[in-house]
Amino acid sequence: MDLDVYVTAHRAEWERLDQLLRRGAKLTGAEADELVALYQRTATHLSIVQSSAPDPMLTARLTQLVARARAVVTGTRRSSWRDAARFLTAGFPAAVYRSRHWWVPTAVLSTLLAVLIGWWIGTHPEVQAAIGAPGDLREMTRPGGQYETYYSSHPAASFAAQVWTNNARAAAMCLVLGAFLGIPVLWILFLNMLNLGVGIGLMSSAGRLDVFLGLILPHGLLELTAVFVAAGTGLRLGWTVIDPGPRTRRAALAERGRAAVGMAIGLALVLFVSGLIEGFVTPSGLPTWARITLGIAAELAFLTYVYVLGGRASRAGYQGDLEEADRSAELPTAA
Repeated sequence: MDLDVYVTAHRAEWERLDQLLRRGAKLTGAEADELVALYQRTATHLSIVQSSAPDPMLTARLTQLVARARAVVTGTRRSSWRDAARFLTAGFPAAVYRSRHWWVPTAVLSTLLAVLIGWWIGTHPEVQAAIGAPGDLREMTRPGGQYETYYSSHPAASFAAQVWTNNARAAAMCLVLGAFLGIPVLWILFLNMLNLGVGIGLMSSAGRLDVFLGLILPHGLLELTAVFVAAGTGLRLGWTVIDPGPRTRRAALAERGRAAVGMAIGLALVLFVSGLIEGFVTPSGLPTWARITLGIAAELAFLTYVYVLGGRASRAGYQGDLEEADRSAELPTAA
């Protein structure tokens, strides 16, 4: 395509669009219709220039022009509490529900890996010796040892805040680093399952696996589920890089990425709940059965939230993406 000829043919339209935009609210009805038509044509021009004859200066000029026109045509919208309610009742649970084919297998395989590591450590004394000195291991696993005092070593409020911050960071890393083909996500998952497996193995070798499960299950069910959701979503984002489907890779990654950002916010709230449980319930004087029951109740509440509200919202068309009015327009791509 001859760029100079193309610019000469359409410069008058761009200048007219710029002129109408400068007039703002003073447009007549006919001029408003003209602005909409020029906006649509200029958006197509931008797409053609980007795909056929990319010129940095012209592309920047048309991009700015299209953005200004879009703001006038679509208007601006302020976020409200209604948006937050819609996100919590539809957007976030729908995103988690739609990614269940990724995070459910991730959860199953990761749990099996942790159990396998725990069995390997618990049944092989030489592996335990490689982890630490016998005296140190006894100190960790004895009644009143480090595994038990860990959850009550700090004031409940500060401990809950610290746990929430660490877990939210891990979940966000899984979501963000998923774009790197999911490889960092697998490493983060492995480290988490390794830590869990070491605890299972050492406490089972000391004959105190029941104590360990009584400490880990109240908060761990919800906490690990949130991590698995984040990891599954990150892996899904990584697979989108490899196979974007029928859309362009840029468009597919944009949609998945926006949904991942929303899920990071939602999962931070879920991890806040698990942090409260870990800070106030796990080290409490409640009987073990009561603490575990609370943990199971929190987990079932989250799964119900995802599969009932999320399933309903997904069938209604929610994907966890931004509202259409808040998304950038997807321009046609010239062949």
